Amino acid sequence: MKRIGEVAEQFGISADTLRYYEKIKLLPRVQRNNGVRFYSDKDLSCLRFIKRAQKMGFSLEEIAQLLSFRERPQQAKPQVRTLAHQKLTEIEEHLAELSTLRDELRLLTNLCGTSDDGCPILDKFEDDV
Repeated sequence: MKRIGEVAEQFGISADTLRYYEKIKLLPRVQRNNGVRFYSDKDLSCLRFIKRAQKMGFSLEEIAQLLSFRERPQQAKPQVRTLAHQKLTEIEEHLAELSTLRDELRLLTNLCGTSDDGCPILDKFEDDV
């Protein structure tokens, strides 16, 4: 059993975040002793799941769905696959946008080094979006 401060440090999140996860029922009610929260191995496993899902770009609402699917993985497999596929599509779209931005910024920084008048980077920022 670990105290809230130890868990917060281990996962790199605040104690307030842990309390919030419990409040929105992302985490089940955590054991308390004299008002102090203590986290079991099962709670820590759930937190690892949450943190990993966040790194993959899932929202807290989506993570709540995934956690509920965790209770019945075989029956939930199609829903999990659909949710993961949607997230993959979002990530691929975001990567395409980032790639375009990278190329544009690379071009502008190159132009900036060769331009004698004005600043192409600042000029571009004034263009319509």
